[in-house]
Amino acid sequence: MKKNMIILIVFAFIILAVICFQYLPGEDPDSSANIVPNPAKPSEAGEFRGISLQLHNSDNGHPYEQYIDEIAQTGANTICLVVHGYQENAGSASIFIDNRKTIDNSRLAKLIAHAHARKLRVMVMPVVLLTKRRGNEWRGKIKPDDWDEWWHDYTEFVMHYAKLAGQAKVEILAVGSELISTEIQTERWKQLIAEVRSVYKGRLTYSANWDHYQVPKFWDDLDIIGMTTYFTLAKGTDPKFEELLASWAKAKGEILAWQKTVNRPILFTEVGWPNQITAAEFPWNYYAATDKPAPQLQADCFESFFKTWINEPNVAGFLVWEWRNHPGQKIGPNEDTSYCPCGKPALDIIQKFFLAPSPASTTRPTSNPSSIN
Repeated sequence: MKKNMIILIVFAFIILAVICFQYLPGEDPDSSANIVPNPAKPSEAGEFRGISLQLHNSDNGHPYEQYIDEIAQTGANTICLVVHGYQENAGSASIFIDNRKTIDNSRLAKLIAHAHARKLRVMVMPVVLLTKRRGNEWRGKIKPDDWDEWWHDYTEFVMHYAKLAGQAKVEILAVGSELISTEIQTERWKQLIAEVRSVYKGRLTYSANWDHYQVPKFWDDLDIIGMTTYFTLAKGTDPKFEELLASWAKAKGEILAWQKTVNRPILFTEVGWPNQITAAEFPWNYYAATDKPAPQLQADCFESFFKTWINEPNVAGFLVWEWRNHPGQKIGPNEDTSYCPCGKPALDIIQKFFLAPSPASTTRPTSNPSSIN
């Protein structure tokens, strides 16, 4: 009888131990399909202070490492590497990676490692470009005959870089950029984001157009709200600085009121103005006045932006659009009317704010931006 009682007590103890073990914290074997977002802390204002570099050239001798070094010298703590997929026009369903233009995985992994060695956080942003645009077509107007085929190709394109980003320990990955016509297809986006999370464990964002950030309904599935900054700040070619600040104050109120409903920090994914007299009115149109440089206006647009947003706790950071990407590019204030701030007053402004203290600031090198040539 005593022996049977001991056996029953031991058996009960084993059952109790098994039950308790099931409730110990641990990894759910099926958790890869149900990973919940882990938003960046809103208090980390300006956590990511970076510059974007488009990777347009597949030549292994192209000096991308030099450009990464230059970006690090500005005081940036982040670099956004922009990679491209191509489709023929807005009605095409096929998306492909052009090996004549796009660097291969091995080179991209080396560039990511090079950036990390320079103490830069890395974001990878896959972007769709149209090779034979008809009229005013661009990626925001994509409308293929077969959406199923388009989403199949787009998912393969993004997953290609999601796997590489995961292996290279990239800090942020964008699942898309300015794909306005697709943004109402919420379930498609949710499915893509879930697939990306199965291979990539870093933070996810999507880069929405400045006038379309309220449309996507999949922000809850992401970690960071991404948006561009191409708001019209003023009419005409000679606005007062106070006018630029007033425009940003109005936009800031609207953005933050909406941001509270989503409860995700904001990353300004394209902060840029071309060095042109139309920069404040048409910042998205870098073809508007290519023969009329306006370096002071470009600098004023940057300064009004940073004064407005630099210490906002709901902003995770900002990425300047963009750095130079070919050796022959002229960079003087009166020679180059592109977005690139190299050798222009705008770079002095950018560096001043990159090096300003913030709750998430890291040790950044100092440099003389005018020495970058």
